[in-house]
Amino acid sequence: MELTILGCYAATPRTFTNPTSQVLEIKNRLFLIDCGEATQVQLRKNKIKFSKINHIFISHLHGDHVYGLIGLVSTFMLLNRTNDLHIYGPKGIKEMITLQLRLSNSWTSYGLYFHELESNESEIVFEDEKVIVKTIPLKHRIYTNGYLFREKIGEKKLNAEAMKHYQIQTCYFQNIKNGKDITLDDGTFIGNDKLTFEPIPPKSYAFCSDTVYNENMIDLIKDVDTLYHESTFLESEATLAGKTMHSTAKEAASIALKANVKQLILGHYSTRYENISLFKEEAETIFPNVLLADDGKTFEI
Repeated sequence: MELTILGCYAATPRTFTNPTSQVLEIKNRLFLIDCGEATQVQLRKNKIKFSKINHIFISHLHGDHVYGLIGLVSTFMLLNRTNDLHIYGPKGIKEMITLQLRLSNSWTSYGLYFHELESNESEIVFEDEKVIVKTIPLKHRIYTNGYLFREKIGEKKLNAEAMKHYQIQTCYFQNIKNGKDITLDDGTFIGNDKLTFEPIPPKSYAFCSDTVYNENMIDLIKDVDTLYHESTFLESEATLAGKTMHSTAKEAASIALKANVKQLILGHYSTRYENISLFKEEAETIFPNVLLADDGKTFEI
């Protein structure tokens, strides 16, 4: 997995910071998560191919997470897109986008599919042979979900030396990758463990923005490789965090610790702070492995 941060600041865009949007690459698939203003500009700056984005996941309908979506949908049309586009988000997102398309008489020339969400329980929203995506119900001022991305366990890897030693024919390779033992023509039995290596452990990524401190998510994100958790405020503004239903860096770190995640990425910073390193310093008093998101930054998961 590779995560590219397109924007990670709260509320309004500035000349040097952008609201929430990020791209997660999983085994050559690109998933766009949230779509704040200037998302398509950031995609160009980071040289991410528009045509590879077929699934967009929107956490909630506040402007700093969705106001870039209509522009991106329209640009896809201008680029003569033919692939279907699937948009996952809260109930109302279809009305929000199609109203603008209707009033501008700009219907898409490609298939545009909306998957509207309204459950308060975690649910699977996307699945294929390599990845599964589930919602993470969050607590914010309006209906909001985070998203949990998990790779599926891959095939076993062939032991090239063993295959050569036993002179295994290529027609058996796929069965061996699938975990089956093999019996040679002379009756020799060979266990699968002698022919393969275990697959690379599947990776997982949890996106949680925006939310007040919420321990209900802990079981859903238990042991994930990387957690992105909003940290709009520092602890000195904890009262304001509560009123606006956001989290502090310290609270994000507490969730990471209790969920036993491997690493924590902080983001969604209030633009009141000039030095985002303060978020890392605060979080590290609770949780040791803290990284700071910033526009244009890439993380290997």
